[in-house]
Amino acid sequence: MARLLLLCAASGLLLAAVATIPPPEEAARMARYVLHSCDWGALATLSAQEGLRGRPFANVFSLSDGPPGPCGGSGVPYLYLTDMEISVQDLEVDSNASLTVSLAQTPYCRKHRYDPQNPLCAHIIFAGSIVKVNDSEAGLAKKALFSRHPEMESWPKDHNWFFAKFNITNIWVLDYFGGLKIVTPEEYYSVKP
Repeated sequence: MARLLLLCAASGLLLAAVATIPPPEEAARMARYVLHSCDWGALATLSAQEGLRGRPFANVFSLSDGPPGPCGGSGVPYLYLTDMEISVQDLEVDSNASLTVSLAQTPYCRKHRYDPQNPLCAHIIFAGSIVKVNDSEAGLAKKALFSRHPEMESWPKDHNWFFAKFNITNIWVLDYFGGLKIVTPEEYYSVKP
């Protein structure tokens, strides 16, 4: 009997987890959900490096919009950066960038056997710019990042790390067949994930 109850409870938790994925008609919620579910993203900049100047350059960065858990985060992608990093050097010349996050990094797509390129394995593309956070927002950024990436606290201090955020201007959601959906930043920040 106890084994049956445990199995039922586990099944209920699994169904609850699957039910948390927003439906395709709620693109703004999906964007918030995917960002909060992801620990890293691909950040694309325009290169300022010799031999690559003006060409697209993508790099992987750890990110967080808040501590893990069902509360949903702030929706703001925070990053922990150093001027020593090549993409950050690009951003010093042109702060415009795009950021892609995908449920492919979560168990969701693997569980459903969705290829990362399958639209059902939702991914979000943000366009905007990277800005250093001000002192009043640094505590929030630190909590968001260090709660998901505790290793960051021990990174070398002489690298002059700083907290930054992705200032979102455009959002595209691909979470179902039929093409991209456009979500405004106002729609994005006004929904609960």
